[in-house]
Amino acid sequence: MRSLPAIAGAAALSAALLLSGCADPHGLRVAGPAVSPSPPSGPAEVTDPVYVSDAARRPLQRPASFVLNDSVSLTGLRWVSWGDATAQATGGLSGVWCEPECEEQPYAVKVTLSGLLKPERRDQREQGAFYSRATLVSDRLPPDKAAELGRVSLHTPEF
Repeated sequence: MRSLPAIAGAAALSAALLLSGCADPHGLRVAGPAVSPSPPSGPAEVTDPVYVSDAARRPLQRPASFVLNDSVSLTGLRWVSWGDATAQATGGLSGVWCEPECEEQPYAVKVTLSGLLKPERRDQREQGAFYSRATLVSDRLPPDKAAELGRVSLHTPEF
């Protein structure tokens, strides 16, 4: 059986060799590029511009108003969010289906855009992502119109 002083001496000698850089007189050396931090996890960030297309297929960013389709117009939009997986706004809703009641005073509406589509880059021109769906919610909508506007497909470029 070994004595306690012999074990302590062996441990001290091992530690001294490790700390001295494994017998290298200059100590431990580190070479090469520094390690970069890992990117954050979670959904990929959209770095290109984000658009919604109106009925005329014009790309718009945070529009104050636009014609959604032949029978629905949105006005006075105030965007709470834009550019993420969803965009949200409040504003006014009108169309030929609610005239004359909503012609002067559009219905209050909550707008949610979703279904973000991003085309593949085919050349060096700047491209963007487009919302492909809209959900419109208003307390003043008749049930059949509420169901119709609960999920509206938007115009998107050909990808």
